[in-house]
Amino acid sequence: MSRVWFVTGASRGFGRVFVESAVQAGDQVVATARKVDAVADLAAAHGDAVLPLALDVTDRAAVDAAVKAAVARFGRLDVVVNNAGYGHFGAVEELSESDIRNQLETNFFGALWVTQAVLPLLQSQGSGHIIQISTIGGIAAFPSLGAYHASKWALEGLSESLAQEVAAFGIKVTLVEPGGYSTDWSGSSAVHSTPSPTYDNLRKAMAERRAGGGMAIGDPAATGAALLKIVNAENPPLRVLFGTPPTQIVKAVYQQRLATWAQWEQVSIEAQGS
Repeated sequence: MSRVWFVTGASRGFGRVFVESAVQAGDQVVATARKVDAVADLAAAHGDAVLPLALDVTDRAAVDAAVKAAVARFGRLDVVVNNAGYGHFGAVEELSESDIRNQLETNFFGALWVTQAVLPLLQSQGSGHIIQISTIGGIAAFPSLGAYHASKWALEGLSESLAQEVAAFGIKVTLVEPGGYSTDWSGSSAVHSTPSPTYDNLRKAMAERRAGGGMAIGDPAATGAALLKIVNAENPPLRVLFGTPPTQIVKAVYQQRLATWAQWEQVSIEAQGS
C-alpha cells in the first residue's frame, strides 16, 4: 500500500533525496520548505504524488496548519521526517543569545512542534514512523559546534523518551545519525558566530585538519535507499548511523566513556552515601 510521507527541509540535501526516493518507491510525499518555490519543481516533476508546502518549522501555528493541509490532501500520514535544520559554528564563548536560541528553535523546537502536531493522528491510526534526522554530533561533540550539539543532544533525549511513550500506539521512532556528507550543511546553510581572536589558533588547527583529509565524505544520494530500508523494516532501530566514519567514531567514544566510568567507579559508589 502506498504510504504518505511528511518531510521538512525538503528543498535540498537529505530532504530532497528522501522525497525523490519515497516517490520512486510509489509513495506520496508532503514536501515542505521555508519557501514553497524551493520545492515546486518536485511537484512539477511528480504531479499529484507530491504536495509542496511552505513551512517555517519554528512557527508552531504554521506547523499545525501544514499537518492539517497534508491530511486534507492525503487523508493520513505514515512517515514523518524531521529533517529541517542547520549547523551553527562558533566556540561556546562566542555564542550570542540569538545564536543559541535560533539554533534550538529550528533544530530542536521545530522537530518538537512537528512531532506534537502529528502524534494525535498517528495514535488514531495506530501506526506511523517518526524519523528524526540527528547526527553523529548527537553522540559525540567537537570544537566550535556547541550550539549545534546542544540542539541535537536535546533531540536525541527527547526522541528516546518519545519512542517509549508511543510504542503502545504502534508508532515507531528512529534517530538517523549521519556523519559528513557532500551537502551544503557547512556551506551556504551554515551560520557563524562573530569570531573572537581567542580561538584563532583553534580555528587554524581545525582548518588544517580538514585540509589534511582522511575522513570519507558520504554521497547524499545513497541515503535515500538506506532510509527506505529502515522505513520498510518490521522492527526499525531507535538509532542508526549513516556513513562509514560514524561507525568508528561511536566505538571510540563509548570505549572512552566506559573506561572513564570504570576508572572513577569507586568515587561514584562513595557518592551514593550510606
